[in-house]
Amino acid sequence: MKKQLLTVLSLLVMLTAILSACGGNNSGNTGEKNGETNTKTDGTATKLEFWTFNELHQTFYEDMAKRWNEVNPDQKIQLAANTYPYDDMHNKLLVALQSGTGAPDITDIELNKFPNFLKGEPQLLPLNDVVEPELNNLVQSRMDIYAKDGQYYGIDFHVGAAVIYYNKEILDKAGVNADDIKTWADYEAAGKKVLDATGVPMTTLETADLWSLWPQVSQAPGNDDFQTADGQVNITSPLVLEPLKWQQNLLKSGIAIPAPGGNHHKEEYYGLMNSGGAASLWMPMWYMGRFTDYMPDLKGKIIIKPMPAWKAGEPRSAGMGGTGTAVTKTTKHPELAKAFLAFAKLSKEGNIEIWKQLGFDPIRSDVWTDPALSESNKFTEYFGPDIFDVLNEVKEEIEGVNINETTPMISDAFRTSVLVRILLDNEDPEKVLKEAAGQLK
Repeated sequence: MKKQLLTVLSLLVMLTAILSACGGNNSGNTGEKNGETNTKTDGTATKLEFWTFNELHQTFYEDMAKRWNEVNPDQKIQLAANTYPYDDMHNKLLVALQSGTGAPDITDIELNKFPNFLKGEPQLLPLNDVVEPELNNLVQSRMDIYAKDGQYYGIDFHVGAAVIYYNKEILDKAGVNADDIKTWADYEAAGKKVLDATGVPMTTLETADLWSLWPQVSQAPGNDDFQTADGQVNITSPLVLEPLKWQQNLLKSGIAIPAPGGNHHKEEYYGLMNSGGAASLWMPMWYMGRFTDYMPDLKGKIIIKPMPAWKAGEPRSAGMGGTGTAVTKTTKHPELAKAFLAFAKLSKEGNIEIWKQLGFDPIRSDVWTDPALSESNKFTEYFGPDIFDVLNEVKEEIEGVNINETTPMISDAFRTSVLVRILLDNEDPEKVLKEAAGQLK
């Protein structure tokens, strides 16, 4: 199964925007930031080196290291963490692993880059011994995207469940109830009503990234999306063609407009939405942080609902984006590194902190109903206290994605050419997809 979550989005970056969220430099840390190394050791702790491309991730791991040391006084660690620019970190890591020298003990690897590290014999340690005891509590599809030949090589921060964010104030002016929108056909009809009543488009569509298209493709039931389950390019299939036709028609009718700047992570886009320039958009749950940080005027106006289904009864979500944290083969402390990683990303405490500190929907589904996730924070104050009710409602419907060595090429083709030609230039979707498939093959 591609997909079904419990029994789950990037491209992709795609996540780079959410993954490049700011985190402050905390005084007193014993690690490294932005390439500045502190090699001090206290003689009682084992030094573990950690690389990431997101300083907010670094801050999280540094906090978890403190928590680890509090509960494991006989196995203390000194986390020497280092945040590099996205491409620099992945390139540096690949060279270090290929040469067998210079790699860290633990490292973040972004979803789209992860296939590069699974080619041939992975230079990452299998994590089955720490993952398998917790599998019943984990969203399986989030584990599968970092697996090869039955071995798990990475652990994600979040599910990345795609949801839809509605501006209730605009819907109310048009007399539209979000709970009545069950399918994408309902959504289109509601969008026409909103446009006619308010003059405001129902949504915005990305033309330089995949966050508008990928969830719609992946939420369809079955094992295929941009690729088949066995890794064949699948972009000419109805799974991809029909959503693109639908989006093209939405733009032609004015129900949708192109996202300013080409995607949902641009300053001009935040400005549009913050001023009430569109009535909704669909993005993963991790996009909540973009609202709280960049669209403050919408506080109390945005409600979160499951995505509409293509047909009644079909899945209403898909798992989007991600960062797999791995342990390298060159580490001198494999068992300790794996144990700390499991503590940070597989334990209940770690998953609760992932929500509290990062605002991500954690991969342990058993914490979604934990009272700690209902405690007041900037997200509950912005969206209301029932955020995880939506996640629990669709937890059996969060479809997974196919990730392999072809994923980056497909993503690049859509970001640089396919979406522009279809959504902006109004070319025939079938013709454009056939040409792109030929080039990819």
